[in-house]
Amino acid sequence: MNTLIVFNHPYGGSFCRAILAAVERGLKAGGHKCRVINLDQDDFDPVMRSKDLLAFVGAGRAGEDALDAIDDQVREYKEHLEWAEHLVMIFPIWWMTTPAMTKGFIDKVIFPAIAYDMKDGRLVSRLSLRKVTVITTMNTPADIYREVFGNPLEGSLIKGTFRQIGIENIEWTSLNEVKQVSREQREAWLEEIERRFAGPVSL
Repeated sequence: MNTLIVFNHPYGGSFCRAILAAVERGLKAGGHKCRVINLDQDDFDPVMRSKDLLAFVGAGRAGEDALDAIDDQVREYKEHLEWAEHLVMIFPIWWMTTPAMTKGFIDKVIFPAIAYDMKDGRLVSRLSLRKVTVITTMNTPADIYREVFGNPLEGSLIKGTFRQIGIENIEWTSLNEVKQVSREQREAWLEEIERRFAGPVSL
C-alpha cells in the first residue's frame, strides 16, 4: 500500500523521531511503498497568507483552476497526498493541540480542489486514502487530556478534519506521559508500532 508519512518534530533526538524510524522499518518489512514529508527539514511555512486564502476561496468556487496561486512546496505535497492510500501523521501534542507546522499542513494542503470538493452542501474527499493513522506523544495523562481539556485533537483533527471530508477509517494512537514512563515502556511502544506497520493495513 502507498503510505505517506507526514512528520513534525524539530529535535532529532525526540521520541517522535524514534516512532518515525519504527514506522519506516515496519513498512519496509511489510513491503509497503513509503514516502516521508518532514515538515521541519523542509522548513515548511505554516502561515496561511493572503494569497493562500484567495486560492482557498477560489478553489471552493472554481476548482483546480484556482490552484495556480499555491506555492511550489504545497504543490509538491499535493502530489504526494494524491499518491497515498494510507496517510500517517506523527507529531507531539503541544499546549493540547498540534504544533504550528502540522496545523499549517492541514490549513494549506487539506484544501478544496486538493483534498475535497463541496457537493450538495457537504465535503467530499477527492483523495484515494483508505486509512489515516495519527500517532502523537504528550506528557499529559490520557484521562486528564480527555476529561479536563476535552480531547481537543479528536475534535479538531479526527472529527473536524478527516471525518468531515468523508474519511471514516481513522486510527489514533496517543502515547501519553512519555517523559514519565520507563525506557522499557517506550521500547515496547516502538516494537508494537513496528509490528503493526509490518502487517497488513486494517481496512
